[in-house]
Amino acid sequence: MTPANRNLSLDIDLPQRLARVLAGDGRRRLAGRRRFEPELSYGRHSGPAPATARAAAVMILLFRRGGRWHVPLTMRPASLRKHGGQISLPGGTVEPDESSCEAAVRELGEELGVAGPVEPLGRLNDCYVFASDFVVTPWVAAAGFEPQWRPDAHEVERVVEMPLDLLLDPQAVGSMTIERGPFVFRAPCYRLEDDCIWGTTSVILGELAEALRELSE
Repeated sequence: MTPANRNLSLDIDLPQRLARVLAGDGRRRLAGRRRFEPELSYGRHSGPAPATARAAAVMILLFRRGGRWHVPLTMRPASLRKHGGQISLPGGTVEPDESSCEAAVRELGEELGVAGPVEPLGRLNDCYVFASDFVVTPWVAAAGFEPQWRPDAHEVERVVEMPLDLLLDPQAVGSMTIERGPFVFRAPCYRLEDDCIWGTTSVILGELAEALRELSE
């Protein structure tokens, strides 16, 4: 871990500082997203999305455990038809009567059982998930408490607590080979012990990493 990353881990005021960054121009953060786009995606995560795309939202929840900032990720059961066996951010479809932020908070409660109030800090750029035809709005929020997970077994096989400073650690970035029917391609990923975080999740986290880098500017 670099000295800059240690400061990030110990920064009690990180949510407030990050909120100010997220309120700025999000276009400069897209470079972080592109670093994690898999082969054969051809930049489609940045859209434009077709008219058929449905709205979804995910939550990036910052919380402290052991004096260190973390983000919860979910390992999806392999039995799920879409994105089964992959590591994801908690989230889902935006219902007609709610905003994308409300959907992200609701899904956080449904998937991980987070009952306490969280503080929305801002949002990242929309991300088009072409494999399932969703336009995903990533929201960033902070928990003022140490959460205890109560995952929904139908949607979550296990919870992965990712240290936030891992996003800025070059040694945590690798690549993996993906096989999808006749297609074989490489995908950049974050490595956390035995887990590989790739695809839309790493694309979104790559943009968050770019926002974290702006904190030191």
